[in-house]
Amino acid sequence: MAEVLRNPGTMAKAKEELEQVIGKGKILEESDVSRLPYLRCVVKETLRIHPPVPFLIPRKVDADVEACGYKVPKGAQVLVNCWAIGRDPTLWEDSLSFKPERFLASELDVRGRDFELIPFGAGRRICPGLPLAIRMVPVMLGSLINSFNWKLDGGISPKELGMEEKFGITLQKAQPLRAIPLPLVV
Repeated sequence: MAEVLRNPGTMAKAKEELEQVIGKGKILEESDVSRLPYLRCVVKETLRIHPPVPFLIPRKVDADVEACGYKVPKGAQVLVNCWAIGRDPTLWEDSLSFKPERFLASELDVRGRDFELIPFGAGRRICPGLPLAIRMVPVMLGSLINSFNWKLDGGISPKELGMEEKFGITLQKAQPLRAIPLPLVV
């Protein structure tokens, strides 16, 4: 929601898509999400830049391996920094900018098969909350966008919205988002 509020063009495109597909101010159903490609792109882009967990669950190396010129000894613990992968300029054009459109013509998926975008991990240790997140995050975000108009608390402009992050086991905004819902004129 913070990225959508910080990028009014993204908000306008998402509102337009929601209005065309389900109707302005109408309740969003889980079954509607498959018909909302731009909304799904907004969620993917958010997960790329702001993964819920910056470092995936540690892995232990089964045998000595060489990766990218580095020797990783058997028994070493390896942490995957998916936060850095999502911001890597060698993988993503204009990597620090919020551009949901980059996913419109892309088959990249957040379910662990594309290593450029692994906010939930991959393989046997993929996040058990993945199915719930895939189903509910677009419904919640779409419902918030389609049910209200929004303004930032304190009269700040979108570009003034602080997006600094606080690192821990999970990633969160350093300053919580404060936004005011306004009634929709239908």
